[in-house]
Amino acid sequence: MGKIAFIFPGQGAQYIGMGREIASEFRSASDIFDQAGEALGIDMRKMIFEGDEDTLRITENTQPAIVTASVACLMPILEAGVKPDFTAGLSLGEYSAHVASGTMDFKTAVSLVRKRGKYMQEAVPLGVGTMAAIIGLSREDVLDCCREASQYGTVEPANFNCPGQISIAGEVKAVEKAMELCREKGAKRAIPLAVSAPFHCGMLAPARDKLYAELESIEFNGFSTPLVANVTGEIVGSPSEIRDLLAKQVCSPVMWEDSVRLMLEMGADTFIEIGPGKVLSGFMKKIDSNARSFNVEDLTSMEKTLEEIKK
Repeated sequence: MGKIAFIFPGQGAQYIGMGREIASEFRSASDIFDQAGEALGIDMRKMIFEGDEDTLRITENTQPAIVTASVACLMPILEAGVKPDFTAGLSLGEYSAHVASGTMDFKTAVSLVRKRGKYMQEAVPLGVGTMAAIIGLSREDVLDCCREASQYGTVEPANFNCPGQISIAGEVKAVEKAMELCREKGAKRAIPLAVSAPFHCGMLAPARDKLYAELESIEFNGFSTPLVANVTGEIVGSPSEIRDLLAKQVCSPVMWEDSVRLMLEMGADTFIEIGPGKVLSGFMKKIDSNARSFNVEDLTSMEKTLEEIKK
């Protein structure tokens, strides 16, 4: 019997109405939206279900909104008796994974990510930094291009998503130069990303420091399920490591492909993406097309997933 991994999406997956169907059908999911409102003093249900895209796109709103929708979608899966053998989340999604792994409760996680979003947005003035997706180039080639372009300013790999899809982040001029070099090396595409800050690079160090100060006041529980960290692509050994890993995560590259490969090596053959969108399921197909991949974001996808994993 293979093992199951629960994986959770990151920023960019949000949309108005995410989680609404499941919250309307399951009391446990509905309660998560209420808990988010209590923790943040904001009507999260109204923002997510009836709000506008521009408000939802503000980083300090986006991050708690996605974690709220993801954990709401998680509740009926747990109630159906499906238990993960591993958890992991892409960037922001790592907080949802921590809730699933039992290291922190939902209210703690949603409060943290609102502050995380605020600190990340404040770290770099608008217009100073940017990000780009590099398609069809090896990890080594992207690293070489970033090194060469760094004479124009900060530019670093930010997300190792799957084979042939890597994002870079840094100062605008340096990122533009790195994109040019990547095209010259044979990248199929080098696409500017519509983001408000250069996430997961050294320019976010001020956010790391502020977030660490917040994390110092939190006592983490033991893991009920092994969790794979973005920063290392390895299982987190003990709760004492969580604080450093979550703080470093905001200014370090996300080792997503490495994280998934580790879970595959450890016997995972079924990956359930829980929360808005299907981005991680798309990455899974490129990392290992033989692994079973499902998503849970509404009633239809939830029912299909539960039906398939019981086969």
